[in-house]
Amino acid sequence: MEEDKRATILVTNDDGIDAPGLRALVHSLVATNLFKIQVCAPDSEKSAVSHSITWLHPIAAKQVHIDGTTAFAVSGTPADTSNDLGKRGVMKLTKVVSGINKGSNCGYHIVYSGTVAGAREAFFNGIPAISVSYDWVKGKSNVHDFTLAAQACIPIISAVLVEIKNQSFPQRCFLNIDVPNNAANHKGYKLTKQGNSIVRMGWKQVTSETEERKMSSDMTNIDTETPKDTCTSSVSSEQLLFAREVRGYVLDHEDTDHKSLQEGYITVTPLAALSPAEVDCQAYFREWLQSVTELPSSSAL
Repeated sequence: MEEDKRATILVTNDDGIDAPGLRALVHSLVATNLFKIQVCAPDSEKSAVSHSITWLHPIAAKQVHIDGTTAFAVSGTPADTSNDLGKRGVMKLTKVVSGINKGSNCGYHIVYSGTVAGAREAFFNGIPAISVSYDWVKGKSNVHDFTLAAQACIPIISAVLVEIKNQSFPQRCFLNIDVPNNAANHKGYKLTKQGNSIVRMGWKQVTSETEERKMSSDMTNIDTETPKDTCTSSVSSEQLLFAREVRGYVLDHEDTDHKSLQEGYITVTPLAALSPAEVDCQAYFREWLQSVTELPSSSAL
């Protein structure tokens, strides 16, 4: 029997193994017949869990059926699925693709994203990785858009595998890709940098758990009903309930990932694990730190 020499790709996400974004990505990759696809994803939604990992207790992995793949649903987080667990469960990995996330992951929202964390964890382990998000807009987007987004990203995924094979892919970063809402008419690929866009969030007091709304990992515009099994009677009358609410927006005006995405480009943003401060901050604190030892401790009072 001839050995299968196709590159192996592990697909994960934070929306859960049944999410339409992951399924569209997997089906599009399988359809090319260029890759051997493995799936190792959370068994339920883990949006906005950032880079949390399971530490104090075991997690369960259950094999599930997805055509053309070997797939596992895992009780852990996105970061759990794309490190040693993924390697043990699905053989030797060539690369990890995390997504497609329901909602963009630009600017400061990258810090919250479980989808980006799935790629970052692979990067920690020396595995080339890509995170992919689609700029879902409530009332405008539909499930078919995930397939369009996946197809638009296939050339990038294929090109990265060529770079890996040629041993020329940079080892000091991974890629974060955001596909614009109008995926069918995108303006092409654009190399961008992470900006500082963010949705300002706060808390509002609510009278019952049924007032809550589940938010996507981009924390912007996706409302869904609270799961039917929510038991409001379990809430004590002595407890106060609070739900997230949007307080405002900080948008980029510079040439960054969020601005380019809104202009209709598929943004390609190299990321790394380190978050160094801007040069001016380094200069300020270099002088400031020297002065600290010269001041008596009481001067801060």
